Amino acid sequence: MTVQQKIEPYVIKAEPRPERYARGWYVIGNAASVTTTPRMLEVFGTKLVAYRGEDDGAVHILDAYCPHMGGDLSGGKVCGNSVVCPFHLWSWGADGVCDDIPYAKKIPDKAVIKSWPVLERNGLVLVWQDPENNAPIPGQEPAEMTDWYSGEWTDWEMRAIPIKTLGRELVDNMADMAHFGPIHYSTVKSFRNTMEGHKFVQYMVGGHQILTEGDGGLITSVATYEGPAYMTTTMTGSMDGHPMTVHLLVSHIPVDMGNFIINFGVMMRKDPSLSPEENQRMLDEYTEKNIESFHQDVAIWNNKCIIDNPLMCDGDGPIHMVRKWYSQFMTNVADIRPDQVKAREHVTIDGPTVDEVLAAQRQ
Repeated sequence: MTVQQKIEPYVIKAEPRPERYARGWYVIGNAASVTTTPRMLEVFGTKLVAYRGEDDGAVHILDAYCPHMGGDLSGGKVCGNSVVCPFHLWSWGADGVCDDIPYAKKIPDKAVIKSWPVLERNGLVLVWQDPENNAPIPGQEPAEMTDWYSGEWTDWEMRAIPIKTLGRELVDNMADMAHFGPIHYSTVKSFRNTMEGHKFVQYMVGGHQILTEGDGGLITSVATYEGPAYMTTTMTGSMDGHPMTVHLLVSHIPVDMGNFIINFGVMMRKDPSLSPEENQRMLDEYTEKNIESFHQDVAIWNNKCIIDNPLMCDGDGPIHMVRKWYSQFMTNVADIRPDQVKAREHVTIDGPTVDEVLAAQRQ
């Protein structure tokens, strides 16, 4: 008689985490979200102020607390290209250097606060975060979306969604093929991931709870992370019998180590057969349906635990692959390993490719 070996329960592990935020570009909103009225940003465990200069029209982002007596610059006002503290009217230039104290004969040499690198691209405003305080890495800026500049697409329809967990949980979705059925009521016909350098891509073909292609047909989805927090997805399908091609934006920005905000956006290719009002109606309807879909994920994220040693099975997507890729942004630049950035591909479900489906739809 053989004695059955006792198997110990699996122990979930979550490693201690020092306060550190991934290196990269983060969306704070669309271009219209920053004006000459100072805007408070509670991000990266601190408070920043974003404003648009009256003279140069550019967006500037500074540390929000005045080092004089701790006043909050986001409660002040913009004067020229500077922001003026409401407490004692110290004025801080776009470079972070104090440029005026109305009652002082000499500005202290140490009167400098941090000025954060800013990028305006694709109708969006992004800020660069680097725990080593290095300048933005050349070649890691989000690529220009020619569609946004073409006039053939709508502008971004934006929403901000608060989430109570680590940003890495969102990035896991890029490889988590198995969650689409239970969470999004979608069917997956093919699922493939690639990584190289600062990019990670998900290619998926299947059914969808929002978009369809005919009756029970296929949609295509190509989702691309450029850095740790800027992801755009191009999807094709139809809604209410109208063919649709949309770009989705999903860019999370940490509030602190246990909370982040998803800046979610939708752009839609305009249907020339529809009026502007009808195109806007379709955009609004699709956006709201996507928000509902996202809240299906939110309900999971807000209640699940952090698990650093997930117990995987052979049908899962490459969670370890996407986490290794993501880890480069939590690593000092000098310590990045080749395996964190080398080109790799993983096919979870081998089926019709995105290119094959698009080619068949064009016929």
